[in-house]
Amino acid sequence: MKNRSSFPRVFWIANGIEVLERFAYYGIYMGFGIYLQQLGYSKGDLGIVQSIFLAFSYLIPLFSGTFADRFGFKKVLIVAYLAYLPSILLLIVTKSFSGIALTMLCIGFAAGIFKPLISATVRATTDSTNKSLGFGIFYWMVNIGASFGPLVMGKLRGMSWDYVFYTAAAAIGVMFFITIFFYKEPPREFEGATIKKKFKDMGEALSNIKFLVFIVLLGVFFWMPFWAFFNVLAVYINDYMNTAVLYESTKSVLPGWLMNFISNSDKGVWKINAEAISHTGYIICIFQIFISWFFEKRPAILSFLFGLLIAAIGFSVLGLAVTSSNNLVYLGIFLFAIGEMISSPRIQEYIMWIAPKEKAGLYMGTNFLATFIGATLSGIYTGVMGSFEVSGHPEYIMYTLAGHTILGIAAIYFFVKTQGEFKELEA
Repeated sequence: MKNRSSFPRVFWIANGIEVLERFAYYGIYMGFGIYLQQLGYSKGDLGIVQSIFLAFSYLIPLFSGTFADRFGFKKVLIVAYLAYLPSILLLIVTKSFSGIALTMLCIGFAAGIFKPLISATVRATTDSTNKSLGFGIFYWMVNIGASFGPLVMGKLRGMSWDYVFYTAAAAIGVMFFITIFFYKEPPREFEGATIKKKFKDMGEALSNIKFLVFIVLLGVFFWMPFWAFFNVLAVYINDYMNTAVLYESTKSVLPGWLMNFISNSDKGVWKINAEAISHTGYIICIFQIFISWFFEKRPAILSFLFGLLIAAIGFSVLGLAVTSSNNLVYLGIFLFAIGEMISSPRIQEYIMWIAPKEKAGLYMGTNFLATFIGATLSGIYTGVMGSFEVSGHPEYIMYTLAGHTILGIAAIYFFVKTQGEFKELEA
């Protein structure tokens, strides 16, 4: 086996930027459903805003990746920050549904510009000896930010939602400073192609029917239930579980200072913040490196499908958490996190490594088409949860998502068996 290459300085700087961006992004997003309901909007309204926000978050990378390849990652990162910062601050002053929807659209636009750039930097600074570990570290960094964002913002919203938005804006400001002074373009080959040529290349990639069908299958059967999990879970816990009871059971395990950090007092009753526990980041921070190492040499697609199976079991346990013991919520989230750790970085790495290195941003942008499809459709399930709530069975949303995921395993397995896998490049 070849000796593993070391990671250059820009690899670590880029990952540090990713931590801050995920802190701001998930810090706002994980509690956003609670925020919108406190303003008096329904779960159907929430689903619409989620779909709009996620659609732009994952539509824009289809284009921003190509611009980054042409003009450089650093310049496009700066453009992203200039769009991000004022959009977040607008949430402080706008309260109407149309105003909130448009503001979240703008934040999604800024996030979409940013999204492919760090992963493409990771691609450009890794090789065949360290690619799996590199993407595992990247995914670990994503989840450090995704963990601390909801924890900090959940505490702050107990005082004022304005503090949430100011803190997220401050994180973007720090990212801007780091990028200006420390981020250096990673060495990679340039084609010297025009933007028109880049768009033509993307069209050619998608004209491959096998690749296009694969992307659509990933969108409908992986990314749709994946994003539905994050769309509904904080509201699911906040509305259908006894968060005061969860606080009491959790404080017997965690130290008092940490419980105070992830909880707020409501008229003298301490309740755990739903967004503090309704994500997978804190689990992934602990286990991601081991999972990446364990699956590094195993077949990509089989590993991916195994991860989906574990996630489906997690959905089922989350359904039981409402009708049985609320404490099962932790097991359900843990199982979904294991599935996510196996599936998400593995499939992203797989698609990136069927791309030539000089087209990293382009292919990562094309890969975002799958996420765009699933993320845009995922808001439907927020409205479905509202319908199940009216019928008296909100837990049905989790069983529905479990069934959706199982169907996806069957569909993707059938596709791979009949059409064959794609060939990964060595360098």
